[in-house]
Amino acid sequence: MPRNQFQRMVFAFITVIITVHAYVFYSLYVINGNTLMELNQTTGVIAALNKQGGIYMCGTYLPIWACVLIEFCFAYLLENLVGSPASFRLASRVFNPAKNHPMIFETVIICATVGIMCPAMSFIAAFLYYPYYMGFNIFTLLANWLKLVCLNFPFAFFTQLFFIQPLVRVIFKTIFRKDIEKREKENESAQPENEQEVIVSIFKRIDEIQEEIAHEHRRRKALEEDVHKIAVK
Repeated sequence: MPRNQFQRMVFAFITVIITVHAYVFYSLYVINGNTLMELNQTTGVIAALNKQGGIYMCGTYLPIWACVLIEFCFAYLLENLVGSPASFRLASRVFNPAKNHPMIFETVIICATVGIMCPAMSFIAAFLYYPYYMGFNIFTLLANWLKLVCLNFPFAFFTQLFFIQPLVRVIFKTIFRKDIEKREKENESAQPENEQEVIVSIFKRIDEIQEEIAHEHRRRKALEEDVHKIAVK
């Protein structure tokens, strides 16, 4: 996982550049491929796009690279400003990164990111790909947004969880290999070196567990008192 702002920006860059290309392919070939070929009377999606002059975006036809660049800019800014920090906060409310297994915490972050970024980027796409030649209607925009969320969410969830994020982590670990190895060595040096240190760490963990249990008892007692007050009223 990234440990500073620069690494977070690099991680987001790799994620967004893969995700945007995957979404463009998904939108053009899987969702709209047959429609494009039928409308333009061609046997391939690329031939259909060339025949109609590009992809319809912002009321005009743009080349594929321009659409990818526009979506990348929106997605990268949204990921850095909202998606990444908000998903971490949401995951931290449910799981403690210091106590839970890293794989569990990372999976929760991925799910939270999809839950935030998919509706947000679908809303932006609803504006970008809106059929302005038919006139603008807010209800049509909202309907298109809901349609895009329904189409994009399953694709986003499964690709991010099982393909994109594992690939991004492999690339990230390759780029920052030296920093990760240094971090691992620091963690190894922090491990107990003898039986006495092991025993001390065990008792420390027992104290932490007891404190957590006491906190849970206090929370349940307070909840029972609130329920009793409501019942009395």
